[in-house]
Amino acid sequence: MKEKFDLLTTVEYGGCSAKLPAGLLSEVLAKLPMAKDPRLLVDVDTHDDAGVYQINEETALIFTTDFFPPICSDAYEFGEIAAANSLSDVYAMGGTPLMALNLMMFSQEKIPLEVFGEILKGGQEKVREAGAMIVGGHTLDDHPPKYGLAVVGTVQPGRLITNAGARPHDVLVLTKSIGTGALVSGQKSGLCKESDYRMALQQMKYLNRHAAELAVKYDISGMTDITGFGLAGHAMKMAEASQVSFRIHSLQIPLLPGAYQVFEKGSIPGATFRNLEFTGPHVHCARGVDYNLKMLAHDAQTSGGLLMAVNPDHAGPLLEALHNADPDISAMEIGEVLPESPRRIYIE
Repeated sequence: MKEKFDLLTTVEYGGCSAKLPAGLLSEVLAKLPMAKDPRLLVDVDTHDDAGVYQINEETALIFTTDFFPPICSDAYEFGEIAAANSLSDVYAMGGTPLMALNLMMFSQEKIPLEVFGEILKGGQEKVREAGAMIVGGHTLDDHPPKYGLAVVGTVQPGRLITNAGARPHDVLVLTKSIGTGALVSGQKSGLCKESDYRMALQQMKYLNRHAAELAVKYDISGMTDITGFGLAGHAMKMAEASQVSFRIHSLQIPLLPGAYQVFEKGSIPGATFRNLEFTGPHVHCARGVDYNLKMLAHDAQTSGGLLMAVNPDHAGPLLEALHNADPDISAMEIGEVLPESPRRIYIE
């Protein structure tokens, strides 16, 4: 029997951990002229999840892209996770995915060609699950491999959700557990249980579809997805765009089983430290906060959950609906929105 090719042998940093450090990205973008058009509802000014362009009174297009190196060993699962991660930016704005293009970098000289096909199959199946279509793509001969999607979605302009919509006294709800970066690191270093690693993979494959539908139903105005810059990094950008501050209760952050133990054993990925450097003076961490919880708040997530700023009157019904729709996904209330303060994030 032919041994399966292990994609993790091709990379040092996989998934969203491979992102360019957020500070460097902001520095480069600040020097570029930005497109201006009255129909452009969302651009890069607020570091939102995607661009949004209004077609008419009923429809706006959401346009986004994401791709990264392997986050797991199996090619089909890598395709599923990369596609779910790419689709997430549409969901984070309350939209519906419409169609996608494959983006692939692959070396036929270094990796068996059947691996290429399995990655595309996994991506196609996840796009089909989202109710969208893959209509083409582009491939380069490159190593290590990278895969993702360019995605177009639709949203009603009046129901668009952005990361600039959080308001003081809103409740913060996180729809998936934290710790995918920790568990991938733990798997590579032999410091986590196989069952814990498998749970992380299952969560990364899980679409944010139901959470997005409920966000629209409960009139949420502020939301973002949690990926490579970690919970703290994405929360910081959301608070900045909304001109507010966030209080996050460290003990209420839902964690994937085994993630804390990996950090306790010292296997903390480099991306976590880069995210910590990025948030720097913008985040205040109370003296009594557990060090590993602080670091897990900066753990780079791949295909993470949605962070929602929710009207307090709607938080209870929303959480109940989330648990009913996704019983295996640990949606939790993790904090609240504060009036704008000297720091963007307060972790307590």
